[in-house]
Amino acid sequence: MIHTDYGYEVRSGNRVLCVRLYGEIDHHSASVLRKDLDELLLRERPLRLVFDLSRIDFMDSSGLGLLMGRYRLMKELGGVTAIERANQGTMKMLHLAGMERFFEIGRG
Repeated sequence: MIHTDYGYEVRSGNRVLCVRLYGEIDHHSASVLRKDLDELLLRERPLRLVFDLSRIDFMDSSGLGLLMGRYRLMKELGGVTAIERANQGTMKMLHLAGMERFFEIGRG
């Protein structure tokens, strides 16, 4: 069995939900996070979702899929999604995947 270290922390207020992902986001962790985050978004119904990626150690295409799926759900809910504080490697992957077409991406 493969086990990766991953998780998330949540802050909310004023219809903004900030989710700090941490650890390794791969196929296994993305499927667990997807379920948790979808339940959270459907319960909270924020107008803005902000992913803080400052504590991501590794992310593969499953991580990109996780982000895109939450983007789509937020769009259905009438909200917007942003990505902040991605490290240099993660930022490079986001740009190579063309994610700036969908997300507000900030370094700060």
